[in-house]
Amino acid sequence: MNELTPYQLTKNVLKAFAGCNDPRLKQIMTSLVTHLHEFANEVQLTADEWRCGIEFLTATGKMCDGIRQEFILLSDTLGLSAMIDAINHGDDVETATESSLLGPFYREGAKEEAFGANIAHTEGEPALVRGRLMDERGQAVAGALIEVWETANNGMYEGQDPDQPESNLRGKFRSGSNGEYAFRTIKPTSYPIPTDGPVGQMLVMTGRHPMRPGHIHFLIKAPGYDTLTTALYSAGDEYVNSDAVFGAKPSLVIEYVTNADAGAAKEWDLPSPFYEVQRDFVLCRQSA
Repeated sequence: MNELTPYQLTKNVLKAFAGCNDPRLKQIMTSLVTHLHEFANEVQLTADEWRCGIEFLTATGKMCDGIRQEFILLSDTLGLSAMIDAINHGDDVETATESSLLGPFYREGAKEEAFGANIAHTEGEPALVRGRLMDERGQAVAGALIEVWETANNGMYEGQDPDQPESNLRGKFRSGSNGEYAFRTIKPTSYPIPTDGPVGQMLVMTGRHPMRPGHIHFLIKAPGYDTLTTALYSAGDEYVNSDAVFGAKPSLVIEYVTNADAGAAKEWDLPSPFYEVQRDFVLCRQSA
């Protein structure tokens, strides 16, 4: 029997995975054990500190339900979600629209709307968002499913807030024959991620702010193309350079341009003036 020095303990645990028949699972588990042991040894983690860590993870799990996913929020605030996004989509940057984070408040069930429909059922600064979907060669992507969602002016998503109408600021749209899409909404505002759970407590204890810049989420799916999860972030937002979840990327920051054309306002059934955003998305074709 070997003495259980830190070095020998790590070797013993790694040896326990020798019988794993899944090469990828074995790689992940042995690397995880190696780095966890190195972390504990590097910081000389105490038993009390590890107990607090377990209590934190337990509390994180208890905050998860069908609407809120506290573990995603933890991953986001630690930059892990952004790191995984960069690892898996970094090679697409030169040709396709950059991806961004799905976030913890996405939920299925949004209703499919007509071209140009208004998804805003609460007050805000009216905005028209439109553009085209294209592939890397500039060809239109027709019939794609575009799902969008954002917070209301109170900084809460519809699923968080029982006072908001059903499906407020959420909707699905189909791109047209030329790849065109359009919807009416409100200009998003910056908002804090939830601070009433363990992740919020972690931010407070480490001196971090909980704010995200205003943004609209997009989830775009089309047969033969990679699914694009992205977002458009508001230029000029005070938190666009210090996003609490590290999701804002320079290429995804957009300007909301004031449109004072009364004819355009009438055409889109919007008050004059209104904000307008024109943004195209480029999708990657799936590899064989």
